[in-house]
Amino acid sequence: MKRADLVSLHEGSFADERRLVSEVVAKDRKATAEFVALCADWAYPFVRSRLMPRVELAEDMVQEILLAAWQNLPKFRGDSGLRQWILGIARHKLEDYYRKHVREAALQDEDGQTEQSATTNFENQLEAADRQKQVDQVLAVLPEVYSIALVWRYREGRSIREIAQETGKTEKAIERLLARAREMFKRRWNDAVS
Repeated sequence: MKRADLVSLHEGSFADERRLVSEVVAKDRKATAEFVALCADWAYPFVRSRLMPRVELAEDMVQEILLAAWQNLPKFRGDSGLRQWILGIARHKLEDYYRKHVREAALQDEDGQTEQSATTNFENQLEAADRQKQVDQVLAVLPEVYSIALVWRYREGRSIREIAQETGKTEKAIERLLARAREMFKRRWNDAVS
Protein backbone atom coordinates (compact mmCIF):
# COMPACT_ATOMS: atom_id res chain seq x y z
CA MET A 1 0.00 0.00 0.00
CA LYS A 2 1.40 3.41 -0.96
CA ARG A 3 1.42 6.64 1.04
CA ALA A 4 -1.60 7.90 -0.92
CA ASP A 5 -3.47 4.76 0.10
CA LEU A 6 -2.56 5.42 3.73
CA VAL A 7 -3.94 8.93 3.41
CA SER A 8 -7.20 7.55 2.08
CA LEU A 9 -7.31 5.21 5.07
CA HIS A 10 -6.92 8.24 7.30
CA GLU A 11 -9.99 9.63 5.59
CA GLY A 12 -11.93 6.48 6.43
CA SER A 13 -12.59 4.45 3.29
CA PHE A 14 -14.31 1.37 4.75
CA ALA A 15 -13.48 -0.81 1.73
CA ASP A 16 -9.78 0.06 2.06
CA GLU A 17 -9.91 -0.55 5.79
CA ARG A 18 -11.49 -3.99 5.37
CA ARG A 19 -8.90 -4.83 2.71
CA LEU A 20 -6.08 -3.75 5.02
CA VAL A 21 -7.53 -5.78 7.91
CA SER A 22 -7.84 -8.90 5.75
CA GLU A 23 -4.23 -8.48 4.57
CA VAL A 24 -3.02 -8.10 8.16
CA VAL A 25 -5.00 -11.17 9.27
CA ALA A 26 -3.41 -13.03 6.33
CA LYS A 27 -0.03 -12.04 7.86
CA ASP A 28 1.05 -9.67 5.08
CA ARG A 29 4.13 -7.92 6.56
CA LYS A 30 3.73 -4.72 4.59
CA ALA A 31 0.07 -4.41 5.52
CA THR A 32 0.94 -5.13 9.16
CA ALA A 33 3.51 -2.33 9.23
CA GLU A 34 0.99 0.05 7.70
CA PHE A 35 -1.68 -1.07 10.17
CA VAL A 36 0.65 -0.43 13.11
CA ALA A 37 1.66 3.01 11.80
CA LEU A 38 -1.93 3.98 11.14
CA CYS A 39 -3.17 2.81 14.53
CA ALA A 40 -0.31 4.52 16.34
CA ASP A 41 -1.12 7.77 14.50
CA TRP A 42 -4.70 7.56 15.74
CA ALA A 43 -4.10 6.24 19.26
CA TYR A 44 -1.05 8.22 20.39
CA PRO A 45 -2.55 11.75 20.41
CA PHE A 46 -5.80 10.39 21.87
CA VAL A 47 -3.98 8.63 24.71
CA ARG A 48 -1.40 11.34 25.29
CA SER A 49 -4.00 14.03 25.81
CA ARG A 50 -5.83 11.87 28.35
CA LEU A 51 -2.74 10.94 30.34
CA MET A 52 -1.67 14.56 30.96
CA PRO A 53 0.54 15.30 32.81
CA ARG A 54 1.88 11.71 32.75
CA VAL A 55 2.61 11.74 28.99
CA GLU A 56 5.60 9.43 29.46
CA LEU A 57 3.06 6.61 29.86
CA ALA A 58 1.55 7.20 26.41
CA GLU A 59 3.94 5.00 24.42
CA ASP A 60 3.42 2.00 26.70
CA MET A 61 -0.34 2.50 26.55
CA VAL A 62 -0.23 2.68 22.73
CA GLN A 63 1.71 -0.61 22.72
CA GLU A 64 -1.04 -2.21 24.82
CA ILE A 65 -3.67 -0.85 22.46
CA LEU A 66 -1.83 -2.15 19.39
CA LEU A 67 -1.46 -5.58 20.97
CA ALA A 68 -5.17 -5.71 21.87
CA ALA A 69 -6.11 -4.55 18.36
CA TRP A 70 -3.81 -7.13 16.79
CA GLN A 71 -5.24 -9.94 18.92
CA ASN A 72 -8.83 -8.92 18.18
CA LEU A 73 -8.40 -8.00 14.53
CA PRO A 74 -10.08 -11.18 13.24
CA LYS A 75 -13.20 -10.02 15.16
CA PHE A 76 -13.26 -6.63 13.39
CA ARG A 77 -16.57 -6.58 11.51
CA GLY A 78 -16.20 -3.19 9.87
CA ASP A 79 -19.55 -1.91 11.17
CA SER A 80 -17.79 1.31 12.04
CA GLY A 81 -14.50 2.69 10.79
CA LEU A 82 -11.19 1.20 11.81
CA ARG A 83 -10.24 4.46 13.51
CA GLN A 84 -13.35 4.36 15.72
CA TRP A 85 -12.64 0.73 16.56
CA ILE A 86 -9.03 1.52 17.56
CA LEU A 87 -10.11 4.53 19.61
CA GLY A 88 -12.72 2.35 21.32
CA ILE A 89 -9.95 -0.04 22.36
CA ALA A 90 -7.91 2.95 23.51
CA ARG A 91 -10.84 4.24 25.57
CA HIS A 92 -11.19 0.85 27.31
CA LYS A 93 -7.45 0.63 28.01
CA LEU A 94 -7.50 4.13 29.51
CA GLU A 95 -10.51 3.23 31.67
CA ASP A 96 -8.65 0.12 32.89
CA TYR A 97 -5.60 2.25 33.67
CA TYR A 98 -7.59 4.81 35.65
CA ARG A 99 -9.64 2.14 37.45
CA LYS A 100 -6.42 0.42 38.54
CA HIS A 101 -4.85 3.67 39.77
CA VAL A 102 -7.98 4.79 41.61
CA ARG A 103 -8.08 1.38 43.31
CA GLU A 104 -4.39 1.69 44.26
CA ALA A 105 -4.96 5.21 45.58
CA ALA A 106 -7.87 3.97 47.68
CA LEU A 107 -5.65 1.23 49.13
CA GLN A 108 -2.95 3.80 49.93
CA ASP A 109 -5.54 5.90 51.74
CA GLU A 110 -6.52 2.86 53.78
CA ASP A 111 -2.85 2.25 54.59
CA GLY A 112 -2.54 5.59 56.36
CA GLN A 113 -2.06 8.28 53.74
CA THR A 114 -3.79 11.33 55.09
CA GLU A 115 -6.62 12.90 53.19
CA GLN A 116 -4.65 16.15 53.26
CA SER A 117 -1.70 14.64 51.34
CA ALA A 118 -4.05 12.98 48.85
CA THR A 119 -5.82 16.31 48.32
CA THR A 120 -2.50 18.13 47.91
CA ASN A 121 -1.34 15.53 45.38
CA PHE A 122 -4.59 15.87 43.44
CA GLU A 123 -4.34 19.67 43.50
CA ASN A 124 -0.75 19.47 42.25
CA GLN A 125 -1.88 17.26 39.39
CA LEU A 126 -4.66 19.70 38.51
CA GLU A 127 -2.20 22.60 38.56
CA ALA A 128 0.17 20.67 36.30
CA ALA A 129 -2.70 19.90 33.91
CA ASP A 130 -3.73 23.58 33.88
CA ARG A 131 -0.14 24.61 33.22
CA GLN A 132 0.06 22.08 30.39
CA LYS A 133 -3.16 23.45 28.93
CA GLN A 134 -1.71 26.98 29.04
CA VAL A 135 1.47 25.73 27.37
CA ASP A 136 -0.58 24.07 24.64
CA GLN A 137 -2.59 27.26 24.10
CA VAL A 138 0.57 29.36 23.76
CA LEU A 139 2.13 26.80 21.40
CA ALA A 140 -1.01 26.94 19.27
CA VAL A 141 -0.60 30.67 18.58
CA LEU A 142 3.11 30.53 17.79
CA PRO A 143 4.30 30.16 14.19
CA GLU A 144 4.26 26.46 13.40
CA VAL A 145 8.04 26.18 12.98
CA TYR A 146 8.53 27.56 16.51
CA SER A 147 5.99 25.27 18.15
CA ILE A 148 7.36 22.20 16.37
CA ALA A 149 10.91 23.07 17.42
CA LEU A 150 9.86 23.61 21.04
CA VAL A 151 7.83 20.39 21.16
CA TRP A 152 10.67 18.34 19.66
CA ARG A 153 13.21 19.81 22.05
CA TYR A 154 11.30 19.96 25.31
CA ARG A 155 8.44 17.47 25.14
CA GLU A 156 10.08 14.79 23.07
CA GLY A 157 13.54 15.48 24.50
CA ARG A 158 15.31 15.52 21.16
CA SER A 159 18.81 16.90 21.12
CA ILE A 160 19.78 19.86 18.98
CA ARG A 161 21.84 17.48 16.87
CA GLU A 162 18.81 15.22 16.26
CA ILE A 163 16.63 18.17 15.29
CA ALA A 164 19.34 19.45 12.95
CA GLN A 165 19.64 16.04 11.28
CA GLU A 166 15.86 15.71 11.00
CA THR A 167 15.47 19.12 9.37
CA GLY A 168 18.68 19.26 7.35
CA LYS A 169 19.77 22.44 9.16
CA THR A 170 22.97 23.12 11.07
CA GLU A 171 23.05 22.79 14.84
CA LYS A 172 23.79 26.51 15.08
CA ALA A 173 20.69 27.29 13.00
CA ILE A 174 18.59 25.10 15.31
CA GLU A 175 20.03 26.82 18.38
CA ARG A 176 19.07 30.22 16.92
CA LEU A 177 15.62 28.94 15.97
CA LEU A 178 15.06 27.61 19.49
CA ALA A 179 16.26 30.89 21.03
CA ARG A 180 13.75 32.85 18.91
CA ALA A 181 11.02 30.32 19.68
CA ARG A 182 11.69 30.49 23.44
CA GLU A 183 11.65 34.29 23.35
CA MET A 184 8.35 34.42 21.47
CA PHE A 185 6.89 31.74 23.74
CA LYS A 186 7.93 33.75 26.81
CA ARG A 187 6.32 36.95 25.43
CA ARG A 188 3.07 35.14 24.56
CA TRP A 189 3.07 33.36 27.94
CA ASN A 190 3.46 36.66 29.79
CA ASP A 191 0.69 38.23 27.68
CA ALA A 192 -1.62 35.31 28.51
CA VAL A 193 -0.85 35.43 32.23
CA SER A 194 -1.33 39.21 32.47
